[in-house]
Amino acid sequence: MTKPEKHNNSYINREISWLQFNARVLQEASDENVPLIERLRFLGIFSNNLDEFFKVRYATVKRIVEAGKEGKNQLGGIKAKELLEIITQIVIKQQSESLEVLKNITSTLEDENIYIIDETQIDSAQHDFIKKHYLQNVSPALVTIILNDLVELPNLKDSAAYLAVKMVISNDEKQYALIEIPKSINRFVELPKQGNKSYLIMIDDLLRHSLGDIFNIFDYKSISAHMIKITRDGELDFESDLSKSFIDKISDSVKHRQIGEPVRFVYDKTIDEETLQYLMAKMGIDDTDSIIPGGRYHNRRDYMGFPSLGRTDLLYDKIESLPIKGLSLEASIFEAIAKKDYLLYAPYQTFSYIVKFLREAALDPMVKTIKITIYRLAEISHIASSLINAAINGKTVTVSIELRARFDEQANIDYAQQMEKEGVQLIFGVQGLKVHSKMCVIEREEGKKMKRYGFVSTGNFNESTAKIYTDHTLFTADQRILKDVNKIFNFFQTNYKIFRYKHLITSPHYTQSSVYKLIDKEIDKVKNGNIGFIRLKMNSISSYKMIDKLYEASREGVVIQMIVRGICCLIPGVEGMSENIEVISIVDKFLEHSRLYIFGNDDNAKVYISSADWMTRNIDNRVEVSCPIYSEDLKQEIIETFNICWNDNVKARLLNASQENEYRKNNSQPVRSQFAIYDYYVKKLED
Repeated sequence: MTKPEKHNNSYINREISWLQFNARVLQEASDENVPLIERLRFLGIFSNNLDEFFKVRYATVKRIVEAGKEGKNQLGGIKAKELLEIITQIVIKQQSESLEVLKNITSTLEDENIYIIDETQIDSAQHDFIKKHYLQNVSPALVTIILNDLVELPNLKDSAAYLAVKMVISNDEKQYALIEIPKSINRFVELPKQGNKSYLIMIDDLLRHSLGDIFNIFDYKSISAHMIKITRDGELDFESDLSKSFIDKISDSVKHRQIGEPVRFVYDKTIDEETLQYLMAKMGIDDTDSIIPGGRYHNRRDYMGFPSLGRTDLLYDKIESLPIKGLSLEASIFEAIAKKDYLLYAPYQTFSYIVKFLREAALDPMVKTIKITIYRLAEISHIASSLINAAINGKTVTVSIELRARFDEQANIDYAQQMEKEGVQLIFGVQGLKVHSKMCVIEREEGKKMKRYGFVSTGNFNESTAKIYTDHTLFTADQRILKDVNKIFNFFQTNYKIFRYKHLITSPHYTQSSVYKLIDKEIDKVKNGNIGFIRLKMNSISSYKMIDKLYEASREGVVIQMIVRGICCLIPGVEGMSENIEVISIVDKFLEHSRLYIFGNDDNAKVYISSADWMTRNIDNRVEVSCPIYSEDLKQEIIETFNICWNDNVKARLLNASQENEYRKNNSQPVRSQFAIYDYYVKKLED
């Protein structure tokens, strides 16, 4: 994998660290031990991640350059202009590596009698099928733009792929056109099987095969088509129009994103120079943008949807999500959690418990109120339908829905409008803060008193992602915790007040100071001759303040173990700074998403589940919740599963200053943590 330059003695640049995370995803696509079709899907994830990186992170750095600033303090000591150049070089190399990976996978697919053919390999039988498929399904969906010097080029869609077509009409006359690759049609067309051989053709090549039909009105001598793609700045710009509602402002901003400033232009490197220069001039692309030569195909994110072709042997075995011992989907959730706390660890255990909790609340006559935060919902959401059901049944339902959840804004707007129509009370977050916490509290009338039940989670309440994201959810009737949860909903409605919380750690007001105190206690243990021990699991760490505090703890002798999936600006293992810190990253079948903080050893550990990574935005600019685990059994369960992850020596990569993403290898028995955790929960059911 590409090895970046190290620019700062104390921190790794955030953008470079993110690119090295994406290199770990590419490693999964390269790994011959990963099932073949899953490797293609990892290639799709790599490409999709890169698209989002350019829309958000690259675009942010580019804005710093355009504002005439260096941005060194924001960017870990690297000048913004220099960083853009470094990013472009890393991405060009990674793109080249990904093309080699794709070439290898395609060759191996042929060993499995799966052939992805192009327009030059079509036989007569396939020609008839393709002709019919084109006329019936593809042609009606095509958008074809004829270009000439007199007509201004319309704004090309963000992240859409286009075939740039050049027709030579005569020696001096050329005609250019663009064909948008339709998103409404599966990118991979399955052709009729021939014996035991499966054949696919990409829509791109089907269109190349059909160029004569598309441009039959032109009397051309030759015709060629090469793919291009433009990525636009994904930041939302809000109007100051006071007459518009917040929903309208978000909706307008989402539409404007499609015509945002270009930040990356990717093209087929075999395109002729004349056509390339013509297109760049038409689109206003210049050398301030990231211009990346690529292969014949772009938008490889579509490989995430590569068809299975009935070949289950080329996919990961599907796991059946397990039940939680003592918690039944056929009995009252409230009755169970009134007696003790329960912990759900998805996808190892079934997300259905969260839906069951809300469905029960919607039907139970004793339930009076439901309050919940929503960040990202599934396309078809049982969570939303349960909340609507509760409102119809006369409950007071309050939903804090984050309309600024990046790239899910429109979906959240649509659900917000549905819920509002059915009587759900909506809160659109807090001005200047994103609501990223994941929590729910209900009030139930029991005798003459109201009793609270609820849950706090590390993940989004999304049935789709719960199948592939690892997340913890605590179900509780602990009135101490739920009183604090209810205070946060009060803060949403009266955010000019700053509330104090006895049990939860919350952003933006208390996370940094509270975590500092917990770290200081571990430092004090070392000073008193005892062991100081911190274990952390999160998606990203980029806050220099939090990193500096961990460096301080390391210098004092506190042992720190960290599992960080994505960005890690902290440099572990540096003598005199971080020699007591070890960091690993696990990229495997599931996406590691849960955040865990464990302070102290197993006997007296303080354990938290959290929605917050240790990034400046999570500490200072979002509403986040870290929830203590008070049940000794559940604390032990979290520690044991953390330790399983920590002992991974199959899919764990070592994070360090070299950023080479080396796999952790040792002489111990192989531990592939995601598979071992599933076995752990199977055994718990048997005990």
